[in-house]
Amino acid sequence: MILSAHRIGKSYGEQTVLYPLDLQVIAGEKLGIIGETGSGKTTLLRSLAGLVQLDQGSVFFQEERVLGPAEKLLPGHPSIAYLSQSVDLRNQYRVRDLLELNSILDLKDDAVLAKLCRIDHLMDRMTDQLSGGERQRIGLAIALAKKPRVLLLDEPFSNLDIGHRNTLRAILDDLHQDLKLTLLIISHNPTEILGWADRIVVMRAGQCVQTGTSEQIYTKPIDEYVAQLLGPYNLIPNSISNQSRITRPENFWLQQEQETGWNGMIVKKEFEGSSTLYTVLTDLGTIQIRTIDGALSIGQKVSILEKENHTK
Repeated sequence: MILSAHRIGKSYGEQTVLYPLDLQVIAGEKLGIIGETGSGKTTLLRSLAGLVQLDQGSVFFQEERVLGPAEKLLPGHPSIAYLSQSVDLRNQYRVRDLLELNSILDLKDDAVLAKLCRIDHLMDRMTDQLSGGERQRIGLAIALAKKPRVLLLDEPFSNLDIGHRNTLRAILDDLHQDLKLTLLIISHNPTEILGWADRIVVMRAGQCVQTGTSEQIYTKPIDEYVAQLLGPYNLIPNSISNQSRITRPENFWLQQEQETGWNGMIVKKEFEGSSTLYTVLTDLGTIQIRTIDGALSIGQKVSILEKENHTK
């Protein structure tokens, strides 16, 4: 265990943004934190970094308590780096000078770090000549120049186009592998988290409501709130009980309408690249179905078959 939170809580006036919660982070893991806006994700991440003065509870880096800003002149812990959503770099600096100013490394190590973060071609560029993706990578290099063991990133992909987003994700994978960093990332985009995180923490209204592997959170969400964070889902009525079950669109097959079975009509078709998402109107309401078969048409009558072992 490299980082842990014990019954930490935080309020601002009468508004509670973090209810007492526990969290354990394993050394070397990639942890994703998801939740709707205002769920407490950023406050949790900043609390782990020692940038929030908690009302209760404690954060520990290994066995050392992480002090809050009211207990330390310069907030933060030397082994924990925090990169905010918007990277603020000093103006009128060359990238090389800015990195050296913030580094505890020697020039050779700085060069290695610049190459790892893919900014070696930017070293002589002025900070006011950088794109958003370039500023993000330079901010990352500055954070890493202090040789942290844990890296916390708050929505690192949100302001990036798809090219810079893919570049940053590849860099983070390299950092995890080469530097053995423990990574925690907040993201609103499920595709950025599902294929990347070893484990996911789901936040709602200042509380941790579910923790598990990406597969567990996606296939077995505890409720509709968790389900909708990770993409389309269906609520299937249970013929025996009054409770509906949650299942994902890819857990169904579509075929030509049969005389018996669960039938409906396609009312919407969305091409997704490698698959197609169909919305089918049935007697039980609308069902979303994802399949690689893109040949079906709006208005076509179909039969729905559910795959086995994919129900909640």
